[in-house]
Parts: sequence; structure tokens; C-alpha cells
Amino acid sequence: MFDRRGGRDRGAGQPGADPAATSPSCPPAAPPAPAPLTAADVASWREALASVDRDVSDADRIDQLRVLEELKAAAAAAQARIAVDLDRSQRHAQEAAGVPAARRGQGVGAQVALARRESAHQGGRLLGLAKTLVLEMPHTFAALQAGTLSEWRATVLVREAICLSAPDRAAFDAELWADPAAVERTGTRALVARAKQLASRLDAASVVARARRAEAERGVSLRPAPDTMTYLTGLLPVAEGVGVWAALTRVADALRAQGDGRSRGQIMADTLVERVTGQARAADVPIEVQLVMTDRTLLEGDAEPAVIPGYGTVPAGFARDLITDRLGPLEVGGGDGVSGARDSGAESGAAGAGDSTAPGVADRKVLAWVRRLFTAPGTGELVALDSRRRIAPPGLARFVTIRDQACRTTWCDAPIRHRDHVVSAAAGGPTTAANLRGACEACNYARQAPGWTARTLPTSEDAATAGTVDGATDDQRAGPGRHVVELTTPTGHTYTSHAPPLPGHRPTRPTAPPGRQRLPSADIAGAPPGLRVSDSVLERRMRADFDWIA
Repeated sequence: MFDRRGGRDRGAGQPGADPAATSPSCPPAAPPAPAPLTAADVASWREALASVDRDVSDADRIDQLRVLEELKAAAAAAQARIAVDLDRSQRHAQEAAGVPAARRGQGVGAQVALARRESAHQGGRLLGLAKTLVLEMPHTFAALQAGTLSEWRATVLVREAICLSAPDRAAFDAELWADPAAVERTGTRALVARAKQLASRLDAASVVARARRAEAERGVSLRPAPDTMTYLTGLLPVAEGVGVWAALTRVADALRAQGDGRSRGQIMADTLVERVTGQARAADVPIEVQLVMTDRTLLEGDAEPAVIPGYGTVPAGFARDLITDRLGPLEVGGGDGVSGARDSGAESGAAGAGDSTAPGVADRKVLAWVRRLFTAPGTGELVALDSRRRIAPPGLARFVTIRDQACRTTWCDAPIRHRDHVVSAAAGGPTTAANLRGACEACNYARQAPGWTARTLPTSEDAATAGTVDGATDDQRAGPGRHVVELTTPTGHTYTSHAPPLPGHRPTRPTAPPGRQRLPSADIAGAPPGLRVSDSVLERRMRADFDWIA
């Protein structure tokens, strides 16, 4: 369809056509072997696809959709073959560099991930999929290459065959594709069932052993859901999972029968929280409010959203409600004393700044703690901390975790498990906020392979005050305030990672709702100095007795 330059194939009689190809006295010439494609050639296809003919019939549109789907599958097959070649080449290079055999191949999956804009974990899975398809399942790979099998369907076939030995996997592949037309017209669910049946017949013991190993992978995960909700997922053995579900269902049915107005799902969710946390009510769960928010959002009713590390952005009003709902009503006894949260280790019911005998203060259970994080005005850059130790101390580690929110490797959203030195400690890199980045285990370990380097790019403010750092040009500076790390892979490709913007990253105009505007005391006749008559209950409590913890 397209030649190497992205244009239409040149036909007979057109400029540039071979005269011998149209001469009646010459036999037809054999078509020349296609030249190997380069990245630039493939890029020209991408540009050509932007001009796919749209002035066609609906039948032609269906044909276009089918051909493009087949092209996607063929591209996935090409990616698989390239990944296998990269793995082989990198292993040879690591062997030449003296890397022990057990560590060869480290970091290859991470390079695949970066090239495909995926996490390091997913990159490792894609590399494993590619090696299995190309080296051990030729029929499945051929179908992918021909465009008759999608990448996802190839993935599920590999998933079901991976527990088999290499010879059994080859037999699985050959038997499954004995009738290619049957595979092509089979739905994905039926195809998975057929694959399971084949695997069990070839080696039932390995399938059983796989199920046993799966129990060791049980765990719990947390991920954001829309509208400030979250998915708490438990991966459990089937008997235990069914048991948990049955227990929650029984409680919900019993309470509904007694007239509880909540829905069945609401009761099950509340019961799960209550039983896991030991609280009498789901809403009473104690929390440490690791909210990153501006003082304007907290105290002035500003609309700047807040951030909950490990979750993401939440509306300003929701963040304020999260605090006020757990602080309870204002309790004043004698003077201006109020109850307050002082420290994460403080006892419940700590006395306020004024009269410590205020009624109800001593026995009130304080459920929320507030931890303040300073940000630079206008940029949202957290105020830096540093340490002389190689291992980041708890305060600095918490600082980096909240600043970065997730693994800082580009396209990796995994939770932070390590505070990784950008310039390694062995190379003299300091343990400072600027030289630390949050990283998941996979991304941190990938950097241990030869050829990986990283550096922190200077901000424009750094360049203005201290001159160019590390020879960075204007195009290599991070910009105002944001912490930026540049990662270079063994192949010389560079990837830039920006710390996510925090609340206050740009000036915002206060948008306080009615009742929260601050009025100067001079505007109120007889008002004592410093009084702000419209202070909210939360603001008075915060100003009176909250002991901020840096």
C-alpha cells in the first residue's frame, strides 16, 4: 500500500517505473525484496494514517476499520520481535561488562516500558510476553503478525500456557491452531476456556501447582475511583473470598429486615470498614489527615483543590469537610480555650489553650490530626529538607513521598517504596530533597544495571541565582519551582519526570463562600484589635490551639 517513503506504490507507466516491467519482450521481473524498515519509515506511516480517505462508503469504512485493526496486531508482533532482539543485545552487552549471569537482563523490561509509555512492571510483563510468543509459540505469533489475532487475545493465550513446560507449550500452540479459522471466530471467553482445557489435558499437575502458587500472591490494593471514592480490592483464594462476601451479605440482609434505611451495598461497605478497623461506626475511623493544601483553602474557603497522597486531587470543600466532620462542634469553656490536636502521639481529649476544664473537652475523642507542609508562594514547591545520612530519615522520606505522590519514573504510577538517590550515594550524591526521588521497587532496581544515569535539572530560579548548573541550557531547565529529574537509559534515550503540581502552584484568587470572608477589624465599630468577626469555627480552633507539625 505504501512504499518506504509513505507514498503510493509506483505502478507501470508512472514516472520512475521500471521500463523492463512494461516491455512485452521481457518476462515479468520478480518483485524486489522489501528493504528493511527503519523507525523513520514507520513514522511516515503514522503521518499517512492522519489522511485516511474519509469520503468513502460505509462499506469502505468497515474495511478501513478491519485493516487498521489488523495493522495494530501486526505492529504488536513487530514490537514483540524488537523487544526480544533488544533483550538479547542488552544481555550480551552486560556480559561483556562483567555483569554476573544472575543479573543479566536487569533493566531491559524498564527500557521496554519507557519506550511503550508503560510502568516498569508492565514493561517486564510485555517483555516476558514477547519472549514466549517469539521463541516458544510460533503459531500464535504468526497469527498476531498476520493481524488475525489481537494483542490481548495473544496475551490471554500465553497466560494460560505459561505454567506448562516448553515442550508442552509448543504442543499447546500447535494443537490450538490446528484449525485457525475456528480460533479466529471464537469469542475471547470461549478461547480462554479452550486454552484452559488444553493446558489441563497436557499437564494437569502444573495447572494445580499454579493454583497453589496463586494463593501466595493474595493481597489488598487501593486505587482511586471517581468522585472522591476509592476501590479497596482484596485478591483472595476463592473459598475465603466467597466467605467474606457471604458474611457481609448476611449482615446486610439482617439489618435490612430490621428496617435499616441504608441500601444493601451501603450496609456491606460500612460493615467491612467497621470489622476491619474495629470501630463501632464506619464514619468514626481515626485518620491522620495527610492533606496537602494551601492555608487559603483550609482557613479562607478558597477553591484551590487539595491533594491526598496516595489518592490524588480532591475538591477544596471535601478536604475541609474531611477535617471538620472529625473535629466535631466547637466546645468553649471559660475564655477562648478550644480542644486541639497537638501531635500524632497525643492522648485523646487534650486540653485546649485556655480553660482545660471546659465541659466535654477532656473526654472528647479527637479523631483527626493535621500535618502541615509548607509550599513556596506561587510555585507549589515544598520547602526542602536534607540529611547527612545515606538513608533518608522519616521526616525527609515523608516529604519526598508527599511531593512525588507516586513513582517518579515517567509513565509509572506505582506506589512509592524507595526514596532513590538521583545521583547515587556511592557517587557522592547527597541525601537531600533535591537529590531524592520517590520510586517503586522495579524502577529503583532497574537503575542498578550498567548504563543508567540520572540528574536533577535546575529550575529557572536556580539558574538566575546561581548560574547554569551542570551545564544545563535554557531548554534543559525545569521551569519555576517544580522538581524535575532527567533519566538516561543505556541506549542514550532520555526521559524527563516532573513532580506533580501541588496546591498553590500558581496564584489563585480567593473565592470564599458567604460567611467566610475576612473583614478588617477597623470596619467593625468597637471591634477589638485583631478580631476577624467572620472567622469560621474551624479557623478559630486552628488559630487557637493547633500545634503544627512540620
